[in-house]
Amino acid sequence: MADAAHTEGMAQTFTQQDLVARLVRAGELEVSGEDPAEVVTYFDPERFRFHGPDGFESGFDGLTAYFASVREAFDDRSIRRGVVVAEGDRVACQTWIEGTFVREFTHSPAGPLPPNGRRVVFDLINIFRFDDAGRLVDEWVRTDNRSLLRQLGAEGR
Repeated sequence: MADAAHTEGMAQTFTQQDLVARLVRAGELEVSGEDPAEVVTYFDPERFRFHGPDGFESGFDGLTAYFASVREAFDDRSIRRGVVVAEGDRVACQTWIEGTFVREFTHSPAGPLPPNGRRVVFDLINIFRFDDAGRLVDEWVRTDNRSLLRQLGAEGR
């Protein structure tokens, strides 16, 4: 099933495969920090809402700040996707973000944490919603914060 999009006055059709490819590229760019100008093209920065664990809510600027803190704290970062399910304007997937914890992580679930030199795996389940222009407008995330905090050296916080 294809979704219709209008970009700069031109009709464009995004297949579910296109939306998945856009999602994968946006994630790669957020984790690498390679091209911030390109990242914005995959989002509607004005409408985007991040719906995180424990009722955490943020907009595009908050998501950008979070990924900046991940890039600052972790070296040798990577992102990979597992099972991906697409239906209509939504894509759900398993996501793993990994990195070596070498500098303070200011945006951890427990607040700022000092580095421990360990390899850390963020194990996520994400659901994304796209608008009719193929831009991300919602992201819902579920993660095992207990496991993450253990890896970060902050178990029990």
